[in-house]
Amino acid sequence: MRNIRVPERVQTVDVAEGVSRLWSVRVELPWMTRRPPRNRKWSLGSLTLGTKSNLDLEPGEEGLRETGYHQSGYGGQPGSTVPPIPYGTYNGPVPGYQQAPPPGMSRAPPSSGAPPASTAQGPCGPGAYGQIGQGDIQNGPSSTVQMQRPPGSQSFGSAPLAPVVSQPAVLQPYGPPPTSAQVTAQLAGMQISGAVAPVPPPSGVGYGPPTSLASASGSFPNSGLYGSYPQGQALPLSQAQGHPGAQPPQRSVPPQASSFTPATSGGPRMPSMTGPVPPGQSFGGPPISQPNHVSSPPTQALPSGTQMTGSPGPPPPMHSSPQPGYQLQQNGSFGPGRVPQANYGSPYPGAPSFGSQPGPPQPLPPKRLDPDAIPSPIQVIEDDRNNRGSEPFVTGVRGQVPPLVTTNFLVKDQGNASPRYIRCTSYNIPCTSDMAKQAQVPLAAVIKPLARLPPEEASPYVVDHGESGPLRCNRCKAYMCPFMQFIEGGRRFQCCFCSCINDVPPQYFQHLDHTGKRVDAYDRPELSLGSYEFLATVDYCKNNKFPSPPAFIFMIDVSYNAIRSGLVRLLCEELKSLLDFLPRDGRAEESAIRVGFVTYNKVLHFYNVKSSLAQPQMMVVSDVADMFVPLLDGFLVNVNESRAVITSLLDQIPEMFADTRETETVFAPVIQAGMEALKAAECAGKLFLFHTSLPIAEAPGKLKNRDDRKLINTDKEKILFQPQTGAYQSLAKECVAQGCCVDLFLFPNQYVDVATLSVVPQLTGGSVYKYACFQVDNDQERFLSDLRWDVQKVVGFDAVMRVRTSTGIRAVDFFGAFYMSNTTDVELAGLDGDKTVTVEFKHDDRLNEESGALLQCALLYTSCAGQRRLRIHNLALNCCTQLADLYRNCETDTLINYMAKFAYRGVLSSPVKTVRDALITQCAQILACYRKNCASPSSAGQLILPECMKLLPVYLNCVLKSDVLQPGAEVTTDDRAYVRQLVNSMDVAETNVFFYPRLLPVVRLRTKSPIENTTEPPAVRASEERLSNGDIYLLENGLNLFLWVGASVQQGVVQSLFSVSSFSQITSGLSVLPVLDNPLSKKVRGLIDSLRAQRSRYMKLIVVKQEDKLEMLFKHFLVEDKSLSGGASYVDFLCHMHKEIRQLLS
Repeated sequence: MRNIRVPERVQTVDVAEGVSRLWSVRVELPWMTRRPPRNRKWSLGSLTLGTKSNLDLEPGEEGLRETGYHQSGYGGQPGSTVPPIPYGTYNGPVPGYQQAPPPGMSRAPPSSGAPPASTAQGPCGPGAYGQIGQGDIQNGPSSTVQMQRPPGSQSFGSAPLAPVVSQPAVLQPYGPPPTSAQVTAQLAGMQISGAVAPVPPPSGVGYGPPTSLASASGSFPNSGLYGSYPQGQALPLSQAQGHPGAQPPQRSVPPQASSFTPATSGGPRMPSMTGPVPPGQSFGGPPISQPNHVSSPPTQALPSGTQMTGSPGPPPPMHSSPQPGYQLQQNGSFGPGRVPQANYGSPYPGAPSFGSQPGPPQPLPPKRLDPDAIPSPIQVIEDDRNNRGSEPFVTGVRGQVPPLVTTNFLVKDQGNASPRYIRCTSYNIPCTSDMAKQAQVPLAAVIKPLARLPPEEASPYVVDHGESGPLRCNRCKAYMCPFMQFIEGGRRFQCCFCSCINDVPPQYFQHLDHTGKRVDAYDRPELSLGSYEFLATVDYCKNNKFPSPPAFIFMIDVSYNAIRSGLVRLLCEELKSLLDFLPRDGRAEESAIRVGFVTYNKVLHFYNVKSSLAQPQMMVVSDVADMFVPLLDGFLVNVNESRAVITSLLDQIPEMFADTRETETVFAPVIQAGMEALKAAECAGKLFLFHTSLPIAEAPGKLKNRDDRKLINTDKEKILFQPQTGAYQSLAKECVAQGCCVDLFLFPNQYVDVATLSVVPQLTGGSVYKYACFQVDNDQERFLSDLRWDVQKVVGFDAVMRVRTSTGIRAVDFFGAFYMSNTTDVELAGLDGDKTVTVEFKHDDRLNEESGALLQCALLYTSCAGQRRLRIHNLALNCCTQLADLYRNCETDTLINYMAKFAYRGVLSSPVKTVRDALITQCAQILACYRKNCASPSSAGQLILPECMKLLPVYLNCVLKSDVLQPGAEVTTDDRAYVRQLVNSMDVAETNVFFYPRLLPVVRLRTKSPIENTTEPPAVRASEERLSNGDIYLLENGLNLFLWVGASVQQGVVQSLFSVSSFSQITSGLSVLPVLDNPLSKKVRGLIDSLRAQRSRYMKLIVVKQEDKLEMLFKHFLVEDKSLSGGASYVDFLCHMHKEIRQLLS
C-alpha cells in the first residue's frame, strides 16, 4: 500500500471531538449527464477530506440534456415521462423516522389529503426558478422496489475488499447499449477542506460502501437519533454519533481520495469486482479509512432479496492498492443506481468470468440525495452553542465575528459595541470597491440602537459633560470614542474617522502614559467602551428648549364592528390597570408620561378628564375635513392625578356606544387629531390606534377596496404593496416633524388595505399588530399581551440617527421603519428596543489593511422622562486584500436579514419574479466568486460552499418561498403587506427564526430532571420527514406557535397533556393547554412560556393533529420541503444553485 504524505496546510479533524472549524464545504454533484459516447473517459468525484476531487469532463460533455426516465409515481403507481429539467428532482422525504418498519413491510403513503406533489403544479407556473419543481416530485415513498443486493454482490467480510471495477462500453459483447436514461442530479460526495491552496489530485477514485464521515463542524451529515431507513432507500452516509453502539477504533492513515456509494431511492447495489484489471479498464485510488473516518466491525451479507430496514452500522470502507495511470470509466450510470453487469459472474479472488448470459436491460432507478449529507442549520446552530456559548464574547479585538444569534452568550464590552446593538454581514471588508463588486457580498450592518440587554449585562453608562456637552471632531462631528488618537502629550487628538487634528478643551485634558493612552482612559466610558450615552445640552433640542415629557393618546374605534366583537369593552377594562405600568426612567417612582383619550367612527369624540371634574366631558368634532383639537386643558393628564375620572370614562365608553349602528369609519383625520394635540401640548408622544375596517367614510384619506388577486404574478402586482394615495405619506412627514409615533392595532374581518394604513406607523417608527376576525374568546390573550408589551416598553421619542464611517466607505442605503428628509439622517418619531435600522455601505476610496474601517452610530432621542440623550455605538472592522479573508468572516444570518429587506423593498417597484431572480443571481455570484478565487481547483461537479456561508442556500430558499415573494392561495393581500412591513424592522434573531422556524420534539422532555427545568430540547430540521407519528412537536417562527400531535402518540402522553383518553378526542385548533398537575404538562407549558418570552410578539398556540385539515397550515412552515405554492425543496434549490454557479463559471 503506497503511503501518501499529508500536506501540512491541510486540516484534518478528530471524529471524537468534531469541533475544529474547517473552512469550506464541498458537495459533489454528478451533474446532468447521459451515457457518454464510446471511448470517452469519465471519472466520478468522491468524498474526500483535506484533498481535492475531480469530476473530469471532456469538452462538450457538460450540461448534456436527457430524454427523461420512467419513474415510479406516488405510492408505487407508474409515473409519466419527465420532461427535461435543469436538475434532478427530489424524491420526497424519508418516510420512516425513529421507528423501523418491520422487515418486508413499507410505510403506507401519507393520506393527509394533500394531492401528490408529483402532479401538483404551483400557482406560479413555469419560470419561478426556471424550471424548479416541475418533475416527478414525490412526498411519499420514492419507490415500491425493495432494497436488494444482487446475488453476485460480495459480502462484507473481515478481509479487505477488492476495488470496484466498472466495465467500459467497448467490452460489452451483448446487444446494443441501453438507451440513454436520465440521471437525476445527486450530491455524490462532500468534501470539507481546510486548505485554500491547490492540493495534488488523487490518483483516481473508486467505488465502495458508504464511509463514515464526521464533519469538522458537525454540520453534516446531520447526526440524527433515528435508526432506520425505509425500504427502497440505501443507507446514507453513516455518522460517527448516529448509532448508539460502541464506537469502533479509529484508523490513523494519511488522508486519501476515499469514496462512498451515495444513497439511492432504490434498486440493487453495484456488484464489487475483484481480480486483475482488464486492458483499458481502470479504477481509482485506494479508499483508505481516514482519521476522520470510523471503521466498523464487519457485518454479514444480506441474502438476495432481503430488504434493509435498519442500520446495523456503517459498512467498512474498501481497501485496495493504487494503480497509477488508469482512469475510471462509467457505463453512463453512477454507482448507487447500477445494475449487475450481465456478462460478469460474482466477484471472487481471480479473473472475472466473461461467459454468463446477458440479462435483460434494467432501467436506472432515480437517485435520491440524502438530506443528511447537505449542510444542516440545526447542526450549525448546535455546534456554535457548544463551541461559543460557554465563554463570554469580549469585544476588545477588532473584526471578531460574534457567536450566532441563536447562541446564548454574555458580552463584555471592551471597546466595540455588543453584537446585540450592531451585527455586520462581514467583519472583514474588502480594501477596494473592485474587490467588493467581484465578491458581490453586501456590506451592511443591522443596528438596534436601543436593544434590550439580559440582566447580567449593564446598560450603557450615561456621561454628563455639563454645559460644554460631548466632545466631537470639528470637521466630521464624530463623537469621542476609544479609537481617537491623543497626541502632543494629550493636548490634541486626531479623529479616527476623518484624520482631522482637534484641540482638547482644558476641562477635558489629561496626561498620556508611556503607551500614548490617557491615564484616565478606563475611568471614562467614552474612551474604553463601545457603547455609552451622553446627556445632551440644550443645543441638541428643538428651538433650543428642553423637551416636555412625552404623552400617550389612546384612539378607539367605536363603530358597529368594534362594539359587536367585544373589543371596546375588553380594551377599556384592560386600560384601567395598564395605565399603572407606563414606562418610566430608571428609579423614578411614577411615569412622567401623560395620557389622553379619543373615540371615533365617522366623527371624533375628545374627552376632558381633568382631575377637578366629577365626570368626564365629551366634545364631538364632526368636521373631519378640517381637523382641530377642541380642548387643551384637561385632554392630556397625569394618570395618578385623574385616576377617578379616567376610570369613570373607561366604564362609560362601552355603554355609550352599545347601541351604535354606525359601520363607516375615518382614519387619516384620527391621526391628524392626535398629532395636533401633541403639537398644542408642545411634546412628543405616541398614538395607539385601535381600528377595525376600511376607512370608506367621506374624509381625507378615504380608501376603496382594491384587492385584486388577478394581479398576482403579473407586472402590476407591485400595486398591491403600494399605498393607494399620497395623503398618508404627507401625514407621516408631519407626524415625524412633531415627534408623533403611531402604533396601529388592526381587527379586520375583511380587506382593510394594510399597505396603505401601515404607511404612517412605518414612517414614524411605529408598529402594526393585526388580529384577523378577532374574537374575544380566541384572541383575547394574544391582543392583551401585545398591548401590555407595547405600552410598557421603553421608547425613545423624536429621534435622529446618523451613521458615520471612517474614510473609504460611506452609508448609502437604509432599511427600516423611519423617515428620511436627506441622505444621511434617519428620523424616527419613536424608536423602541425591538426596532432595527439596516444600513448598507459602499466604497468611496481605498481602505487600509492596517487601520481597518470604523463605524459610529449616534442616536439623539428624548427619553420617557423628557431627557435629551445621545446614545453612541462604535465598531471597528478589519480590511482585507484577499477574498478568502472576506469569506472567512461573513455572517450568514445578517446577510439573509439584509437580503430579505432588500427584496421586500424591491416588490414596491419591480415584479416579484424579477426580485426573486435577482436574489438567486446575487447568491450564485457570491458563491461562484468564492469557488473561482478561494477554493482549490476541482471539478465542475462539486458544489463548494464557504464554511461561513454553507447555510446561505437553505436560508435564501426560505426567503424566496416566503408569503411576500411566493404566496399560497390562502394568503391574503393584507397578510403579505403586513409581513412585508414587519420584516422591514426585524433584527437578525427575528429574521432567523421567521424564515427558518424552530421545530422542537416535545415528548423527549419526559425525563427525570426537576420540573422547574424547562430547558429546550434539541431542535430538528424543518422537514416532514423529521416528524415521527409517535411524537409531539412544537414549531415556532416568532409569530406563530404550533403543537403538532402524531397519530400514534402514546395514550399516557395524550392523557398527561390534554386530559383526554385518546388521540381522537383531542380538539384540533385548541389554543390553550389544560393546566394539569403532572411533570409533562408542567414542562410543556413551561417550554411554551419560555418560547413566548423570547419573542417581542405573543405567539398564539394552535394544536394540530396529524392528518387533520389544519396540518396543511402547519406544513407551510416545514421550509426544507417543497411548498404547495411551488417553492422548491432545500435539496432541489441546492441543485439549482449549483447549476447557476456553473453557468457563471463557464
